[in-house]
Amino acid sequence: MDELSKGMTQTGSAASTDKIQENDGSSTSVVYVSEPCWECERVRAACERLGTVAAAPAPDLLPPPPQPPASPSYLVTTPFEGELFDAAHKAKYRVLGPTAVLQLAERDEPPPANTRPLYSLAMRGAVICFSGFRKKDELTYLITLIHYMGGSIRKDMSSKVTHLIAAAATGDKYRYASGFGLPVLARSWVDACWDRRDDPSCLATDDTIIKQHKLKVFAGARVCFVGFPEDETQHMADVLVNNGGGTCPLDDPDCTHVVVDEHNTVVAPECSSRVHIVKAEWFWASVQNEEAQDERDYLFKDYLDEMSRRSSVGGATAATGAPEESVSNAGPVASTAGSTPAQLQRLRKRKLRGGDSALHKRRSSVGDAVLLSLSGNLLDCTPSPDGKQLLEETEVPDNVVRKLMSPRQQVFMELLQTESNYVGILHTIVTMFKQPLEEMAEEDSSNGKNQALLNNTELKIIFGNLPPIYELHQRMLEDLRYTQTHWNEELSIGRLVLKYTPDMVKAYPPFVNFFENTKEMLQQCDRENPRFHAFLKICQTKPECGRQSLQELLIRPVQRLPSISLLLDDILKHTHKNNPDHGALVSALAGLREVMSHINEDKRKTEGQLQMFDIYNDIDQCPAHLVSSHRSFVSRCEVVELSKELSGRGDHLVLFLFTDTMEVCKKRSKGFNSKSPTNGTGTMRLGSSKPYRHISLMPLSTVKRVVDIREAEDCHNVFALMCRSNQELKEKLYSFMITDETVDKSHFLRQLCRQMANTVCKADADKFLACLESHQLDIDTSDLALSTLSKVSKFAARTRIKLEALAGLSGWLRADSATGLLDTWVLRAHLLAQVGRALSFNKTPSKLKRAMSSMISPFGSQSNLTPASQLAQMRLASCNNINEMGTSGGGGAEGGGGEVQLVAPLSVQPTRKATAGAAAALRRF
Repeated sequence: MDELSKGMTQTGSAASTDKIQENDGSSTSVVYVSEPCWECERVRAACERLGTVAAAPAPDLLPPPPQPPASPSYLVTTPFEGELFDAAHKAKYRVLGPTAVLQLAERDEPPPANTRPLYSLAMRGAVICFSGFRKKDELTYLITLIHYMGGSIRKDMSSKVTHLIAAAATGDKYRYASGFGLPVLARSWVDACWDRRDDPSCLATDDTIIKQHKLKVFAGARVCFVGFPEDETQHMADVLVNNGGGTCPLDDPDCTHVVVDEHNTVVAPECSSRVHIVKAEWFWASVQNEEAQDERDYLFKDYLDEMSRRSSVGGATAATGAPEESVSNAGPVASTAGSTPAQLQRLRKRKLRGGDSALHKRRSSVGDAVLLSLSGNLLDCTPSPDGKQLLEETEVPDNVVRKLMSPRQQVFMELLQTESNYVGILHTIVTMFKQPLEEMAEEDSSNGKNQALLNNTELKIIFGNLPPIYELHQRMLEDLRYTQTHWNEELSIGRLVLKYTPDMVKAYPPFVNFFENTKEMLQQCDRENPRFHAFLKICQTKPECGRQSLQELLIRPVQRLPSISLLLDDILKHTHKNNPDHGALVSALAGLREVMSHINEDKRKTEGQLQMFDIYNDIDQCPAHLVSSHRSFVSRCEVVELSKELSGRGDHLVLFLFTDTMEVCKKRSKGFNSKSPTNGTGTMRLGSSKPYRHISLMPLSTVKRVVDIREAEDCHNVFALMCRSNQELKEKLYSFMITDETVDKSHFLRQLCRQMANTVCKADADKFLACLESHQLDIDTSDLALSTLSKVSKFAARTRIKLEALAGLSGWLRADSATGLLDTWVLRAHLLAQVGRALSFNKTPSKLKRAMSSMISPFGSQSNLTPASQLAQMRLASCNNINEMGTSGGGGAEGGGGEVQLVAPLSVQPTRKATAGAAAALRRF
């Protein structure tokens, strides 16, 4: 039978059919292969697993399949349409697609037992349910494709359903799938898998495909926003559109949701009964969880009913004069429900004077709240850490209570209230933001969904330095409350603050120093992570946050220590000098100022270390050991070198001063002498050039003296450094002129001397500074011009030296005139390219460009000139002087004795006066 299948051809299909019909009683299945599939050898080889392979006949010649228990007949065809497919499907053939045949052969599995056509196994194992589809034709089409790809269909949701295909993000089936973590997909999932039906590696249940075709959060939703500011409405509309929804006016008949800002809306808008009127929290919670939330949990009507109930309870409380308390808390506060105002006032006096023995116990936060509602602070409504409202309606007016307190006690009560509010803010940050985000990060993938909004690194940067501050002020608040409970005028508030000063030194610097990093990371996550952005919006709508963002809450620790210092200063003003607490308050204020000074100094050092990394990344070929933990950045200064030992006279340099060394680098210009670095293979690296090039790393221990050159008519902002390392016997003198207008020379030199003194452990930094006249060190800046033409002249002088060196190598060039001329033109092009870079032609006028091009005198007209003589005639026009013009009328370079040495004019020659006696003059000084 194998030999028969191997010898089959498309032309012998009828004879093959006759032979196969004779063996109908055998147990071998017959596999008919259509013409498109027959051309693929892999498909034919895979079909041989199923039975005898034959070319498919015409639809009207297709024999009827054998009846059971005989082996079934198969038809392998593509596409699943046409007369052949319809005839085979009607005749109960087992119709397979080429992809299914290859997949079964690869997995070594038998074909399915049912007669349903199977094109591929892309959806094998998927049990699918539909929701929201109203058109029967569309639903029938999708069901057929799913069957062709091996999937199963269920009418109702059950435990066997693995995927839900929904037209809109609503309905009971959608809630069921969301609750059990089942993927909810759009119909594009089926279409995309069917488009890849010929790909054997396509798997519909792959996570990548599922993520691409997941139903958007607001699919099918038409939303109207009410009560929001204009910019917030536009922002929410953009988020809505990006998540599959659309906006509409309130009177739109297709409107499905009305999202209301509950803080600015007091009456529910009038609309159809089938429209869901929800709070803004529903919108952001849906974005955060990546699925539409149940509207019944966020109804605006329930919010209004709750507010109405609270108002009615508050009115009843005000009428009876008793605060709202539970039955379990009915104690001394509840016993005052029937008291008269006079009795309440007497009770308050006893509490304030400490006459009640019950006050020797710790006071509850509700009891404290009555006394803390004095300052009218903006954060009076901040919840306390135990979850209760911090401030409530008092039964005695504030002015009555304030009159009973001394000025010192009133300021202390303000300190206590602000501390309680501050701890409440920290508690809100920890419990409402930090802990939920950490719990989400710990859950890998519960319910088939990734719960993490931020990774551990992002959480560490944003919240990592906050817990020590929170724990510190929790303890401090308890001591302040205890002091308030046992109040008397001689209680020491200063010693209480001094007790926590060492902890403040440890807790606050890490938070304050890296607060900018915290803010940048928070802004980046908010901008790039839509789910985290929605989480922040949800939290911001909670009353505990007071409609403040997380960034606004996180800045409170930065502001707290100055606030405590001001309050302590106010308490000190109301404390008599004979009071034992007076000296303690003075010490506490000094301790707080020292803490803040330490924080500022530590912050400056941290910023200097961070700047050091930026500097290292901006300098090409910078030594790696420049970055060190004991080193920090101090200042920066742009200069022009007047000496020639470092880079060259007239070069623009940048000095980066650190605590123990100074990095000297050359400033690169985009137009002047800018070469793109290569990647080692000779090709240019685009966009990889750094703004500076390393010249020298100068340890401050090698700088022996800083010389401040006195100001003169031709000498401004000039200074010098005399350096000598341990390996060198002679001193080197480097002179510079400051070009940065924002740098004050005297201030920079004092900074340099201070760092030098610290490096060698000397107290007097002024001993390193000397002041001299410019002529004493032979320093002259008159020849130094910074214009473009001056740079060109300087470059031309240097290029003359290069040309003389090239002329010396002319013997390498061929004697043939043609090839010699070509090589000379190569040298001329090289010269023009360098002059072009010096001139920055893209920034200079065209006339200047033509003028500089004519500066290169043309080659001689004689054709028999050798390359050496041609190079001798190449000369810059700016190098011609009077002596040369007087002797150049002869015949060029043919005569050996007539050779003329090119000399640059004085305007081009760099003036570098001898500095041999400069170091000696400085030593004499």
